[in-house]
Amino acid sequence: MENILLNEILEARENRVKKQKMLLEKFQKPLLCFTMNIPGPKKLDRDVSIGFFVGNKLLEDALKRCRVLYAEQKRLITGCEGYYVVDLPAKKLKELAVELEDIDPIGRLFDLDVIDTDGRKLSREELGLPRRSCLLCDQEAVVCASRRTHTLDELTDRVGLLLYITARRELCEYVASRAYFALQQEVSTTPKPGLVDRNNRGSHRDMGPREFFASAVALRPFFCRFAEAGFLSRNQAPEETFRQLRPIGLEAEAAMYKATRGVNTHKGAIFSLGILCAACGRLDPYDWTPETLLTECVRMTKGLCEKDFAGVTADTAQTAGEKLFALYGITGVRGQAEAGFPAVLEVGLPIFQEGLNRGLSENDAGAVALLHLLAATDDTNLISRSNRQTQLAVKDQIAQLLAENPFPTTDVIEGLDREFIGKNFSAGGSADLLALTIFLHFIC
Repeated sequence: MENILLNEILEARENRVKKQKMLLEKFQKPLLCFTMNIPGPKKLDRDVSIGFFVGNKLLEDALKRCRVLYAEQKRLITGCEGYYVVDLPAKKLKELAVELEDIDPIGRLFDLDVIDTDGRKLSREELGLPRRSCLLCDQEAVVCASRRTHTLDELTDRVGLLLYITARRELCEYVASRAYFALQQEVSTTPKPGLVDRNNRGSHRDMGPREFFASAVALRPFFCRFAEAGFLSRNQAPEETFRQLRPIGLEAEAAMYKATRGVNTHKGAIFSLGILCAACGRLDPYDWTPETLLTECVRMTKGLCEKDFAGVTADTAQTAGEKLFALYGITGVRGQAEAGFPAVLEVGLPIFQEGLNRGLSENDAGAVALLHLLAATDDTNLISRSNRQTQLAVKDQIAQLLAENPFPTTDVIEGLDREFIGKNFSAGGSADLLALTIFLHFIC
């Protein structure tokens, strides 16, 4: 983090005023300007960036029922800046801003100035509220600042602690909420050939939507812990982060089985989504893209297949995954993870997003993306429910169908569902990749 000179701070302030004036003149609506309370000459590092990210997510959530005419976020060496033009009376907008500033304790780091259309900045006193308190004591912040009651080291230590503890918690909770949503969205996507959805149980007799939703609820806190493990080990080797995920994953599996009364709903998703959540924790949220997150997965899982399949032969193989590797060289989800989930990056995500761009609903885009994932991978669950030759034949059948129409209708997919159910087929591995696709789309 660079030290900023006084003249740079003054120039940034002047540019901010110019930007505010331009937006007010252009939109003729109240403006909310978001900056961070970072004392001293160092205004931007990864933790400050996380705090700014968290603040913007809280702000966007608070504004979701408002008409936002303009939104921009900037991270500069002179500090973070956010601009929101909102079609809302200035006083109402100020009330909303104060609520966020008073969120304890992270809100103390937020400066949310509301400027009316005449250029006047609204104060807390206009709402009958006291001025903001000091970061370190109960006195008014302006009083402590004018008297220099606290040293710069005391203030920066306090800010650093707030960022490290509070911003970390909020960030990891946000990641977990997206993973939880991805699991809910995956099971709700309908129709899915042979899989549990809103229409039926697919080829499964021991599970339905209830088990999947219960499992997702039970797993949410573990996704938070996966992200936190990535955050806390972000300065260590990526392989060390992955090593720390294994015991969390075992606890998550136990929680899943307890919630579902012994049914395996999300074992594969725990592995895959757990790695992605940890990747989110390791990286600056403003650097999250599908490519950067999946590249981090590659770094974390380097050498995984070599290690896990070392010495495995047809005679020594014990698990289903080891047997598939020994017989056919199929590395399954381990291979996908070590390669950066190429099926998601190159197939699932582009198809899902193209479907949305074509006007499909999230449900229908997901249903189509699942077929493309099934055609692009060797689904180990499908092999276990039939055999390798049958899986290859099904894969080829789906590929031919998609070659004729990359976005088949719901009727066509429902026909496949009936066929899969009749033959007891299920493509659980592809369903896990669909959950990753949904997660990446919404978190990036």
